[in-house]
Amino acid sequence: MNWLAYPNSVSIISVLNLGRCDYGTALRLQERLVELRKEERIGNTLLFVEHPPTITLGRNAKESNIIASPEVLKARGVETFEINRGGDVTFHGPGQLVAYPIFDLRSFVPKIGVIEFVRRLEEVLMRTCAQWSMETQRIAGMTGVWTLPEVPPRLSGRPMGRDYTPEGNVPAGSAEKISERKVAAIGVHISRGVSSHGFALNVTTDMSYFQLIVPCGLTKPVTSMEYETGARPTLDEVMTVAARSFGEIFQSQMLWLESVDDLLLPTPQDTPARAPEDERRVAADDTHLA
Repeated sequence: MNWLAYPNSVSIISVLNLGRCDYGTALRLQERLVELRKEERIGNTLLFVEHPPTITLGRNAKESNIIASPEVLKARGVETFEINRGGDVTFHGPGQLVAYPIFDLRSFVPKIGVIEFVRRLEEVLMRTCAQWSMETQRIAGMTGVWTLPEVPPRLSGRPMGRDYTPEGNVPAGSAEKISERKVAAIGVHISRGVSSHGFALNVTTDMSYFQLIVPCGLTKPVTSMEYETGARPTLDEVMTVAARSFGEIFQSQMLWLESVDDLLLPTPQDTPARAPEDERRVAADDTHLA
């Protein structure tokens, strides 16, 4: 698919890094920004965030896909949320880059359909992984981004503090078949043409958390950029590459902003519109930042 065929349709996407932010606050911020986007009070907006340990259940989720007991989840400090994105159960946590595009899909030229939107998110992720020499792919019928069914290319024997062998995989040299591994999950919600939720890319995530669930209800293993390549890029480094890839795929200029208030467009009202206090503090209060 040629997404670069409309060179005269460049738009602007505002980008905001929320740092580490609890899931509930980020969810409320998303909901408010979706309403503001519908009212055309803000433009297309991309949020980047890192969450503390959190399990989310999408519209199609089965509670049985949370394997761990409530006691185990509490002991590991894991919160759970039922949300309106598509998909099943997934995990968010430290070392994982989460992106929430608040886009009016009708504002692009030509306008973007839901399936194409998901394909573009996959392309952003694949280009981002490629910057760390990580070859990824799509799998028909499975949303997200996957490795090839090959031994991870990282240097053999490299010491890694959180190294593990994803369930369903086998060591190099084994005669057994090695499975594809999911490095990024995608789950979106579209309301009146405006998107919310987005993707989660495992960078240096502690993959043992995924043993608490059946990720996305699938039996295939999950993985991280660290496990696959041996590299430990910072989230800021990955975020920068991902933002550039968004600009390429959505033919947009990426405008980095300092705070939530900077998103708001001028209005004819005497009093400038402001996001709710809790959500405005996300980008300004140290208690929300890593």
